[in-house]
Amino acid sequence: MTRIGMACTKCGNNQAFSYDHVTCACGGSLLVQYDMELAAKTMTKQAIQSRPSSMWRYKELLPVSSPEDVVSLGEGWTPLSYMNIQGIGLPVDHVWIKREELNPTGSFKARGMSVAVSLLKERKARYAAVSSNGNAASALAAYAGCAGIEAIVFLPEDCPPLIVQECLSYGARTFRVQGLIQDAGQWVEAGKHLFGWSTVATLKEPGRVEGKKTMGFELAEQLGWKLPSVIIYPTGGGSGLIGMWKAFHELKQMGMIADPLPRMVSVQDAGCSPLVSAMGNHATVLDAPAATGMRVPRPPDIDLLLHILKETGGKAVAVNQVEIDGAQRYLGYRGVSSSPEGAATWAGLLKLCEEGWIRRDDSVVLFNTCHGLKYGKSLGLESVPLLANLKELFYHTS
Repeated sequence: MTRIGMACTKCGNNQAFSYDHVTCACGGSLLVQYDMELAAKTMTKQAIQSRPSSMWRYKELLPVSSPEDVVSLGEGWTPLSYMNIQGIGLPVDHVWIKREELNPTGSFKARGMSVAVSLLKERKARYAAVSSNGNAASALAAYAGCAGIEAIVFLPEDCPPLIVQECLSYGARTFRVQGLIQDAGQWVEAGKHLFGWSTVATLKEPGRVEGKKTMGFELAEQLGWKLPSVIIYPTGGGSGLIGMWKAFHELKQMGMIADPLPRMVSVQDAGCSPLVSAMGNHATVLDAPAATGMRVPRPPDIDLLLHILKETGGKAVAVNQVEIDGAQRYLGYRGVSSSPEGAATWAGLLKLCEEGWIRRDDSVVLFNTCHGLKYGKSLGLESVPLLANLKELFYHTS
């Protein structure tokens, strides 16, 4: 086993591995550390090629002690699709989209919950709770059910109905609450103290960041152990951004990549954009964001997110509902079912191109984090005509 402890991202303090204590006394986040020299002996480029096509191909740098405790539904190793953007006038030649909507439960949240629930199984937990804007809840429900752990999920009252139904179908005890994700989080904390639930909220346990960092490992491997120059990623709590940043540093430590880190771009909904505000671009306005997954007014470790953006030469950008809707249509016409959050990355690319921030020689990777069909009404289903006779067909198509 290569897991050796945890390190603070703020002060650098090293501590023993802990499931329950993931915040340093200084306020920084504690992330899992590994014996990189030991990991490098078996996690080689050649060895990985013969392993199963899932995120567990990088098992040396995932924190689960025993293979028997791994809870997997086949998550990871999602396609990295090259986008043909010739003829639309964008000043960039190479754009890919990482198809995270093809994960189990239809979103990238499957990665983090696979590791988080595996750690819970390892410590023989009976109950797991989460507050979520939607997709983390349905992922927990699925993985906890697979592990024989009871899931309790708390969702804002306007969570997309299909995701609420998904949580129920996986057997989770499901509750909607008034307010936003931080309000749902208060119910989780109350239950943790009253009933002893384990919490799998963002940066409240060590597993979810570790699962999401596999997106970074996969990008490097799928691009021939090269890194793109820009990653555009939809950001709510930010654990995916943190995870990929961590992955790239670990690959560098092992000598598996040599490229500079990509310029990381955090895309946020203009209705809720704390990172954009903190970077000094404009003030956050909480106004019914179109993309509920990015509706996190207070990210758990905004200082770390800002550090990552600054260290990599990246930035935060806000896009509005009209831009997101247009991006969903564009990606849909090209065979990609995108959630509002995933579509926001295409809208962000267009905005960055307009600003001249994207260069012609950049290689850009967008992340579609979730399947669009989970959002139902946001796709305009109510506008699809119900035909009664052939005359109406001519009316609607002329």
